[in-house]
Amino acid sequence: MRTKAVVFTGPNQIEIQDVGLREMTDEDVLVRTVWSSVSAGTEKMLLSGKLPTMQMTQFPVIPGYETVGKIIGRGDHVPEELLGKYVYVSGSFGYVGVNAAFGGASHNLVSPAHKVTLLDSLENPMLGILLPLASTALHIIDLAAVRNKRILILGQGAVGLLVAEFARLFGASFIAATDLNAARLEKSAAHLRINLTETGSADVLMATPFDAVIDCTGSMNAIAESLRYLKMNAAVILGGYYEKIDLPYNMAFMKELRFLVAKQWAMGDLDRALDVMAKREIGFEKIITHQKSVWTDIAHSYDAAFHDSSCLKLVLEWEAD
Repeated sequence: MRTKAVVFTGPNQIEIQDVGLREMTDEDVLVRTVWSSVSAGTEKMLLSGKLPTMQMTQFPVIPGYETVGKIIGRGDHVPEELLGKYVYVSGSFGYVGVNAAFGGASHNLVSPAHKVTLLDSLENPMLGILLPLASTALHIIDLAAVRNKRILILGQGAVGLLVAEFARLFGASFIAATDLNAARLEKSAAHLRINLTETGSADVLMATPFDAVIDCTGSMNAIAESLRYLKMNAAVILGGYYEKIDLPYNMAFMKELRFLVAKQWAMGDLDRALDVMAKREIGFEKIITHQKSVWTDIAHSYDAAFHDSSCLKLVLEWEAD
């Protein structure tokens, strides 16, 4: 079987190509994609060749781990009642002749049935696109142990906004957030929102030290600046992905700071995030700012996802107009 997929053919080269799917096993499902999304972090580094070198990141490669679709086929050991169900898929390695990192940006996907997440509980299944971001934000909040603590969040992109929402939900006593973009700050659930283009952070953050700083910018300079706002034994949670860590040691030494690294999400976080979505405890809709047809100028869509400051999350629509 063959299908259309987004393929990174080389550094900064994107095409829609015809690719082969591997044969299904008795435990697999065939998913027809309805929506996928673009990760402005992981996929940007993949396209530019900055991800660590391994087989799955070698060109040509199919990107994507944010996919929602319908099950249209099943192996003999998969219950028939799954047919027609909306599911979230975190990618697929089921291709022939092309690598996958992580392979979700394809019109059809072959996936083990146990790796898809049913979205029956969601009124709007498209929100399943946000499960990876929500689960990552939830994992970050778990590491920060935010209840009754003062939290400083650097960056109000998609993950930063969700971190602020989860910090509120899980009982942080005070949340401050910084960003360079006024529109993003307007969406924030933080108690104090600081636009760094208008106000120096020191002017408002020095008064009372914070228990933790959470970085969602990927900027070593932003993290280094934030260390002076922390109390003794505070935590620094690294919520981005960094080519290297380069921070002044003196402040960390004097305050005996703890550095914690958030690697995506932990076991069970997808189900926990889905439960929050289903209960509508957080307004996830605000994260989706752009929707584009995958069949119309795919390179332009990726450029918008990577470089348009108004774009928090771009959704690619796979169903024909």
